[in-house]
Amino acid sequence: MSTITSETLAETTLLRFATAGSVDDGKSTLVGRLLHDSKSVLTDQLEAVERVSASRGQEAPDLALLTDGLRAEREQGITIDVAYRYFATPRRRFILADTPGHVQYTRNMVTGASTAELTVILVDARNGVVEQTRRHAAIAALLRVPHVVLAVNKMDLVDYEEAVFARIAEEFTAYATELGVPEVTAVPISALVGDNVVEPSAHMDWYGGPTVLEHLETVPVSHDLAHCHARLPVQYVIRPQSAEHPDYRGYAGQIAAGTFRTGEEVTVLPSGRTTTITGIDLLGTPVEAAWTPQSVTLLLADDIDISRGDLLVPSKDAPATTQDIEATVCHVADQPLTVGHRVLLKHGTRTVKAIVKDIPARLTLDDLSLHPHPGTLAANDIGRVKIRTAEPLPADSYADSRRTGSFILIDPNDGTTLTAGMAGESFAAPDPVKDAAEDDGWGF
Repeated sequence: MSTITSETLAETTLLRFATAGSVDDGKSTLVGRLLHDSKSVLTDQLEAVERVSASRGQEAPDLALLTDGLRAEREQGITIDVAYRYFATPRRRFILADTPGHVQYTRNMVTGASTAELTVILVDARNGVVEQTRRHAAIAALLRVPHVVLAVNKMDLVDYEEAVFARIAEEFTAYATELGVPEVTAVPISALVGDNVVEPSAHMDWYGGPTVLEHLETVPVSHDLAHCHARLPVQYVIRPQSAEHPDYRGYAGQIAAGTFRTGEEVTVLPSGRTTTITGIDLLGTPVEAAWTPQSVTLLLADDIDISRGDLLVPSKDAPATTQDIEATVCHVADQPLTVGHRVLLKHGTRTVKAIVKDIPARLTLDDLSLHPHPGTLAANDIGRVKIRTAEPLPADSYADSRRTGSFILIDPNDGTTLTAGMAGESFAAPDPVKDAAEDDGWGF
């Protein structure tokens, strides 16, 4: 592998991807193989893995140990937490999230895949598509992950039979297509011995597609979001009030999506006031335009009331503000989410009080059926909720923007994250539930 310099890294694109699959499908082994065969493992790390493997009586290094960092994971041979790893090749930089396979850690898979542009879903060639495979495909569809790789692992244990791979790939692709997954790429692999992970396999000459790494290096990435609806959540108001800058007033934040230009008319939400961008400062330098994910300071023509939590958007492309949000959510806390639950809703840089008005349905990911009005969501449950906020929020649909269409619910008592939410409709959206009567007792 050629030497990777800082100049090379500056020119390469970044891909965020996650791995998922059932227990013992070989996720951590695949990630370890990717790191090892792409020369992304430090010598001392590999030596440590070799020592632990030898102490267990294993002849070859157990590459899964490169990612299973928790002692409980190593002792049980499973993945519990989301393990993030960073590596690079001359063609691309990568941030990967190795997520658990157990049903009780579904929330961890949601966390790992929420920012991913690609998800690698592993299937044991001996078992085929199982319940957890369908669950992970459904989560990838709910999170609008644009690319899915089906890695049919352990092909060495089925004698590298093409028919086995073809049957699994056809079944999974049909299911994923039904969910609305836009793209599925199936690759037959053996993570243990390295077939089609980084190097092409000598045992499967019937397969003419890319290896896993080759696909990761070449898949189109559009995570810059420069052409999406422009959104800037205000993080801080800058007023030096110094002799050098007596009248400077700038509104700083990281552009969540889209592009802003000087001279453009913008609207401040939720107030609805309009003004014009007179300047954009990027790292202390004036620029004519800025785009996601740059952190900038906008200078505006009018002195209007703007503070942290407000959202700056182009006036011609402003989202509607509302106090009633319907969303698909994954409940991540151990304490259940119930109808009437008082919470804090954090959207962008704004946090407001809110109440869970209704839980119209809980989603059964095995067969995509809906359990109507469950009244509560337990840990790892995915369902539909209706939320009333104390103040209007400019929430986009998650289908339009993963950044500004997402939110979290927080316990106001201790700050615990309760639920991750995706505003708007999903592939499993139930029929609208009509309230018998509007309750005026919500207090807002």
